[in-house]
Amino acid sequence: MVAAMLLLAGCKKEKGFTIRGKITHAEGKEIVLEELHTSSLKKIAEATINKKGEFEIKGVTGIPTFYLLKLTDQNFITLLVDSAETITVEADAANFHREYSVTGSAGSEQVKLLDSKLKETRNKLDSLRSLDNLYTGNPEYDDVRPRWAEEYDEIVEEQIEFSTDFVRENPFAMASVLALYQKFNNNDQFYIVRDLQVMKTAASALHSIYPNSEQVQALYNNTLQFVRQQQAEKMQQFIQEQGENSPDIVLPDADGKEIALSSLKGKIVLLQFWAAVDRGSRIQNPVLVEAYKKYKRKGFEIYQVSVDQNRAEWVDAIDKDGLSWINVGDMEGSRNAAAVYNIQSIPFNYLLDKEGAIVAKNLQGPALNKALAQLLD
Repeated sequence: MVAAMLLLAGCKKEKGFTIRGKITHAEGKEIVLEELHTSSLKKIAEATINKKGEFEIKGVTGIPTFYLLKLTDQNFITLLVDSAETITVEADAANFHREYSVTGSAGSEQVKLLDSKLKETRNKLDSLRSLDNLYTGNPEYDDVRPRWAEEYDEIVEEQIEFSTDFVRENPFAMASVLALYQKFNNNDQFYIVRDLQVMKTAASALHSIYPNSEQVQALYNNTLQFVRQQQAEKMQQFIQEQGENSPDIVLPDADGKEIALSSLKGKIVLLQFWAAVDRGSRIQNPVLVEAYKKYKRKGFEIYQVSVDQNRAEWVDAIDKDGLSWINVGDMEGSRNAAAVYNIQSIPFNYLLDKEGAIVAKNLQGPALNKALAQLLD
């Protein structure tokens, strides 16, 4: 099957495509088609929307290609166009980037599916953040916050599962490139799809069919880099596991004083990776504050490692969230510490016993309280 697809791809010549549609409340406005490159945009064509709201744009491509169809720089949709397709787009100008229909292009329909799901997830997460801000200082805040944190995590996991399943089920679809590069927000350091095997499968499949695609080449090279990094981390982890269960970390705190994780042996320690700019981290901090107040006198300590790169934001978050435990970071992402502990997303934590051995990981809300109660009560 792959050989046949390669033969077809090799023989494929560029053919013309047509994008036509109707956009209400946009009569007389210009609509522009731009080709999306990895680091730039190239204007392909433009058309004037007539009195009936109709337009038509023609172009040429030999492989599935990403385009932006734009009314303005802020009001646009993403299309994935293959050769010889006749695509129909319908929308209203005011909600062009939020609500539109597209037919005649399987790739564009997949892009719309991916974008719509991510927008839905972002809206849910924004609603929880709004509730969190609204209830700050409310007497019921401490009771409802753990439930919101759990719901937040469930929404995130649902999106990760959806995107991962899409790529797993569509390894030869160019839309999988978009799925693999999606993030929950622009400040997020991690992609939504975090399964390296799924990424490897899609990168290999797409590279075999579309080796000349700029986006596919970038995905293929990035995947090779991730594979090399994972191999290096596994070797590092193997070496360290021969000597100790939890590798040591030595990083400076906000005052510049270097503090070693190993200096806390004799205490139950929560090793927490976070970032001041990450809303998921910030929404969990009050839960940690309550746990720290409850168990500090019983021998509980938190060693929180920041992956931030902005010192002012880090220090401000420590102050605003009332984080009175050990907070360290090199303001360069604390990459070595994150790599040693294989941190793929934040917030993430490990619970260490009094000997420094890892006894649990990624504990949140009730699960953390339960584990601390078992170890300290």
